[in-house]
Amino acid sequence: MALPTAIGQTTDDWLAATRAALGPAAAVLDRLAPVLPAGYDELNYPPTAALDLPRVVALADTDGDVSTAVFKFADAAPDEWRFRVYRRGDKISLADLLPLLDHLGMRANDERAFAFQVADDTRVFLHDVGVTAPVDADLADPEIATELCRAFEAAFRGEIESDGFNRLVLAAGLSARQAEVVRAFAKYLRQIGFPLSPQFVESAVVRHHSITASIVELFEVRFDPSRAGVAGPVESTGDPSGGLEDEIRERIARALDEVPSLDDDRTLRALLALVDATVRTNVFRSGDRPGTHRDVMAFKFDPSRVPDLPLPRPMFEIWVCSPRVEGVHLRGGRIARGGLRWSDRREDFRTEVLGLVKAQMVKNAVIVPTGAKGGFVPKRATVTPDEFRAEGVACYRQFIGGLLDLTDNLVGGVVVPPPETVRYDGDDPYLVVAADKGTATFSDIANEISARYGFWLGDAFASGGSAGYDHKEMGITARGAWESVRRHARVIGKDADRDPLTVVGIGDMSGDVFGNGLLRSPHLRLVAAFDHRHVFLDPDPDPATSYAERLRLFALPRSSWADYDPELISAGGGVHPRTAKRIELTAVMQRVLGTDRAVFTPTELIGAILRAPVDVLWNGGIGTYVKASTESHAEVGDRANDSLRVNGDELRCTIVGEGGNLGFTQRGRIEYAVNGGLINTDAIDNSAGVDCSDHEVNIKILLSDVVAGAGMTLSERDELLTSMTDEVAEQVLDDNRAQTLVLSIARRQALPMANVHARYLNTLETEGWINRGLEFLPTDKQIAERQAGGTGLTTPEFAVLLAYTKTTNIELVAASSLPDEPSLEPALMEYFPAPLRDRFAEQIRRHPLRREIVATQLGNQMVNISGISFDHRVTEDTGVGVVDVARAWIAARDVFDVLHWWDRIESVGPEVRLDVQLDLFLELRGLIERAVSWIMRHRRPPVAFDEVIAQFREPMRVLASAQDDVLCGRMRELTFALEAGRLAAGVPERLAQRSAAWPLMHTMFDVVEQAQRKQRPAVDVARSYWQVFDAVDVGWLWDAIGQLPRADRWQTQARSALRDDLLAALAELNDDVVDCGGIVAWRESNERVLARTSAMFSEIRRAAVTDVATLSVALRQVRNLVLTTVAG
Repeated sequence: MALPTAIGQTTDDWLAATRAALGPAAAVLDRLAPVLPAGYDELNYPPTAALDLPRVVALADTDGDVSTAVFKFADAAPDEWRFRVYRRGDKISLADLLPLLDHLGMRANDERAFAFQVADDTRVFLHDVGVTAPVDADLADPEIATELCRAFEAAFRGEIESDGFNRLVLAAGLSARQAEVVRAFAKYLRQIGFPLSPQFVESAVVRHHSITASIVELFEVRFDPSRAGVAGPVESTGDPSGGLEDEIRERIARALDEVPSLDDDRTLRALLALVDATVRTNVFRSGDRPGTHRDVMAFKFDPSRVPDLPLPRPMFEIWVCSPRVEGVHLRGGRIARGGLRWSDRREDFRTEVLGLVKAQMVKNAVIVPTGAKGGFVPKRATVTPDEFRAEGVACYRQFIGGLLDLTDNLVGGVVVPPPETVRYDGDDPYLVVAADKGTATFSDIANEISARYGFWLGDAFASGGSAGYDHKEMGITARGAWESVRRHARVIGKDADRDPLTVVGIGDMSGDVFGNGLLRSPHLRLVAAFDHRHVFLDPDPDPATSYAERLRLFALPRSSWADYDPELISAGGGVHPRTAKRIELTAVMQRVLGTDRAVFTPTELIGAILRAPVDVLWNGGIGTYVKASTESHAEVGDRANDSLRVNGDELRCTIVGEGGNLGFTQRGRIEYAVNGGLINTDAIDNSAGVDCSDHEVNIKILLSDVVAGAGMTLSERDELLTSMTDEVAEQVLDDNRAQTLVLSIARRQALPMANVHARYLNTLETEGWINRGLEFLPTDKQIAERQAGGTGLTTPEFAVLLAYTKTTNIELVAASSLPDEPSLEPALMEYFPAPLRDRFAEQIRRHPLRREIVATQLGNQMVNISGISFDHRVTEDTGVGVVDVARAWIAARDVFDVLHWWDRIESVGPEVRLDVQLDLFLELRGLIERAVSWIMRHRRPPVAFDEVIAQFREPMRVLASAQDDVLCGRMRELTFALEAGRLAAGVPERLAQRSAAWPLMHTMFDVVEQAQRKQRPAVDVARSYWQVFDAVDVGWLWDAIGQLPRADRWQTQARSALRDDLLAALAELNDDVVDCGGIVAWRESNERVLARTSAMFSEIRRAAVTDVATLSVALRQVRNLVLTTVAG
């Protein structure tokens, strides 16, 4: 707008001219003439006043806060403009005003301010700013001028951010919202470690504004539903634009070729890649009020399409961005869950979340969903604690809303996509969140938002709310971690529940994990602990007295170590604030901490506590306190604790219980374990919390149909949930016990199985399941070096391998038809507590996640019992896949009643030494593996496991109880010697008897088939089988084959082939014996052939060389017997 330049008028003339210029709006002059600011009529022309005065009145009469206008005088230079800002309330300081204009690309040259006191309590300020606009900015175009004003007003209100991206409004002709899309992508680039600075990215997109505009146009063509002519969700797998998308891409490609700067090119291509990686966005969804947008912008990415994304890549990622909050949510799979963290790492919170989701995926191997994790950061400054919390809650709400905006719903079992959303991915309705650092009390807020969206999960969306399981009240996370301490304590010959263990700890009694953990046993001797406020020292605590005091503190709201009764602290102890200048230790405290220093700063003392020579280090706090000596503090990424952190090889505790997350780096754990420390990982130790939440979520999903069908009220559902608390807790703790057991067995076999583990790691890496370097797993060379030193993988490394094994197997089983087998229904039913099985069996069968539950139950059970490398060994040996192995495993499990006997071994008392108990587990595990191998070689895949079970279960039960009747000779002596040894070791009689038979029971598959084929009692056929074994004198051959090396796959397969050939030959010989009428008649008929074989065996044994070559010759003699003996 151009205005005249001459005033030359009296006040009356000015008023008359202004009234004429106002036309129908002249009434505003009557209202404002008495309150015109001094000098206003002298410095502003009537046409200018006609522009100003209606805006002043409009602001005064509404709840608006700011409006703007832009015009130029007729004689002004082409790039000189007047920018008017009308502000109701306080005057805008130049410090605030000028950056807003600068970020829009306008340089302020002068400024005048006028104050209109419209009413006693209403004042409107007018800021008249002379600006220089970019030369190519055509502000005479009303659309461009309007968009400029909108952008300024939005930035002023905080609706968009004020930074260099706003220059795109004038430079590229973008709207403020379009510029906001570019800004959101640029901020995501910063989070994923894009190497160029945010300032450079700002300048590059403005410098090449036409390319930027084309990238925005491409984004809109792909995701604006109005382009497709509909208001609802749009499915798109190609180009819905009728060729426009290809045209834009070609235009961008040509323009990029002309960009001279490599860094500019890299920036623009990174933004283009993010557009291509986006599969959904809420940018085009309407807000809650007509004509508005959503509070946040949310983008769902396919991480596989984001270049240079830090590893590991999640399967799905949602990026949420607004002027108020930024956040990210990473998911490892379609069915995934994990907590949402209120992060304090604004610059790199995605790095923090990526580390957490990596750990969560390991932790979630025991439950149905894989790992997920989210984090958000509030961006507005606050002053008081109340403001800080209120802002955090508001940002959490926006973050949750952004996630739900991009998530499909389920209505009546039918997927309903979000409105006004174009989808380039498949159905994706599973979004479950949980509490984490900073959000412990936010679950009800999340569920309230879920209800507002009508989300199908209801209050199962966020576990742990007021209508869920209270983890602190249950103590479930600490109880799960205590199972690890129990297991470790057995290694050193102690009972963690009864023996006095000396403990140092991280945390205080008000915390869930620390507090509940230090109440697990009344015999614990807590000699030192620290949190962010205090250092607690008690060199010689009375276990009973200190337990009672800890219990009191746990019950005391918001307690700290300062609340500990000083009269109950032993001499030489005390509670010291971490702000103290120095802390002096008594001689007795020095002995407890194993130091000869007497004076410490609090920071130094915490380091001494971490290094103390105690039984247990219990971590129930927040922060990373142990790293490897080869790691820098910067690599750890927890700057707040750099001064406290120690190295893994400095720890002198025997056991670590990781109730808290990320207390150790993984390399720190490994270093500690290599030096003899007993430690798992945080993902193993504190998995009970997420496990409990998973049960809660799946129970709520189950009961949602019941409630919807008026089968119960919500209050009745909540009562039922509460009544099942103890059973759910026991199910969860069973998972902890199983995982710690499989790791204990793995540690026992670390050296003898080192070659197998190396081959397994290679297989996982080759097939793309694992990144060895990313998980800090050793190379083949490093494993060989450890073998030479008498060790193998450490427990923390086994924990990672355990998680990947389970995750891989569960994924493969879930993708097959195996979970649909009717006979696996018990696996589904047993997941749920008994009251649900009794009342809602039919609803359980219809559970939306029934297949995933079955796959998870089966995958966990198979690995927990048969070990981390079991399926690898079988697939390596037989060439079949994991699903076929699982089918055979189910058959073997039920044929030999493995679950019953596994529980019997687990329940043996402390009078049975740990090594004896582990031997029993390994013996049963060996039976299963040999049985699976037999099944895989004698049944065509897919194994009909129901038929195998029906054929063999009862005969095997009979044969296992008939060893006294069927065994003879050397095998009889060995079996009963084994039984006697176990009885002497305290193993219960029934278990000792049955376990002694396990090394031989796989041979009975052939016997059972023979008995059924010949319609003879299995016991009689088994008796003749062992008589043949003794008569042919192959016991030495049996032993020699078992002692062959398994350094590589080929040695393993050669060994298996020799054993299979031996068993096949024995079965065929036994056929003849049974047909002949017994062993006596058969021996008489084949005396010369047997003598010749015996002589050959003697010659081989005298040579004292039992390799594959010599054993193959011996085995040929046995096969010759099959061909040359007669049945009688």
